[in-house]
Amino acid sequence: MEQCKETRSIYGIYENTLHKIMEDLTARLEEHNEKSAEENGCKIYEHLTARIKSDESMRKKCTRRELPQDENSALRELNDAVGIRIVCKFIDDIYKNAAYIRSMEDIRVIEEKDYVADAKPNGYRSYHMIIEINVSETDGAETDGAKIAGKYLAEIQLRTIAMDTWASLEHEMKYKKSLDNASVI
Repeated sequence: MEQCKETRSIYGIYENTLHKIMEDLTARLEEHNEKSAEENGCKIYEHLTARIKSDESMRKKCTRRELPQDENSALRELNDAVGIRIVCKFIDDIYKNAAYIRSMEDIRVIEEKDYVADAKPNGYRSYHMIIEINVSETDGAETDGAKIAGKYLAEIQLRTIAMDTWASLEHEMKYKKSLDNASVI
């Protein structure tokens, strides 16, 4: 009789911390949006979505990058276990949100890519930020054998509604459908 082998999440014991980080970031961004609406009469973004990259998707990414399928790869080698997409009405709101994110005390911006001002050759436009978040929960790192507070990475994408629509359609057509000539997209 064959036994089912239970597969542990690639995030291991840190998966709950990822959810806490996502919920905390989302709450702070929503609070900032509401504050902007109260002060200026309009919100600074239209909507946001947040997710923890699925176990299956993270394992596939590790395989593509020739990394071990483990917590270290998922949390330290790759930077998008936590992902947030902020969709704005106007381009200047993208930069206002990016400035707000930069101002958060417990966040350090690791990398920024401005595909809004400098679109990719295929027309893709978006503003990407990789951030490091300091939390009280450990990330597995140790100093002198003692667990220390953690640093986790997250990816934030900021787009206008039009950019988001274009990116979604382009992704759907290129990656989800079998096209004979994907270069026409």
